[in-house]
Amino acid sequence: MRLSNRNFAETREITIETNVNCHAEGSCIINFGQTKILCTASFETEIPRFLRGKNQGWLTATYSMLPRSTHSRINRESSTGKISGRTQEIQRLIGRSLRSAIDLSILGERQIFIDCDVLQADGGTRTAAISGGYVALALCIRKLLKEGVLKESPLKKNIAAISCGISANQAIIDLDYLEDSNIDVDANFILSADKKIIEIQASAEGDTFSKDELDQMYELAEAGCNKIFNLQNEAINNS
Repeated sequence: MRLSNRNFAETREITIETNVNCHAEGSCIINFGQTKILCTASFETEIPRFLRGKNQGWLTATYSMLPRSTHSRINRESSTGKISGRTQEIQRLIGRSLRSAIDLSILGERQIFIDCDVLQADGGTRTAAISGGYVALALCIRKLLKEGVLKESPLKKNIAAISCGISANQAIIDLDYLEDSNIDVDANFILSADKKIIEIQASAEGDTFSKDELDQMYELAEAGCNKIFNLQNEAINNS
């Protein structure tokens, strides 16, 4: 058994609550066990300067951890006047992952912001943010279609993400904080519903790993993301 008392292929309980913000075009709170993230999607007509005149839209993301999202209070990065390297890396990951889900040319010269705020952290915040960010994005697109802002949907495919690792020579899925702190190999998989890889982040924390072990983690991630795709679609259809 794992430190979390789950079997190696068992995710934490994953839930998605939609329409949690009455102002945002799309919103949800996604829970991976004790990890809870608020994801909102906001539509704006302003686009980055480098895209002006190209009749192409853009999607970007922000990520932040609230002061008591962890065991001890952390300062808001806005109060320090500097965004940490970790935050920049994660929000860039969220942005480029979700951009692969849409056809930017269909947006026209418009922009969608995906904001991911970690309410409570217990491992896997970046993967939960990507998975919840897709739901907020899909709800935003649905609203824009309903209002006639968009004539056709730019959505191409579901995007989901999940963490995996190697512990005591065993591949495991969806690490919580305790497992992540004691893992030998740590990996994050971002996959699409058409069985394509968007990004894989993998690093040896305690020992090196083989291609066979990477394949084992990938198989777990594929099954985990398939579960998330179903939960995403259920949450979107029922909202």
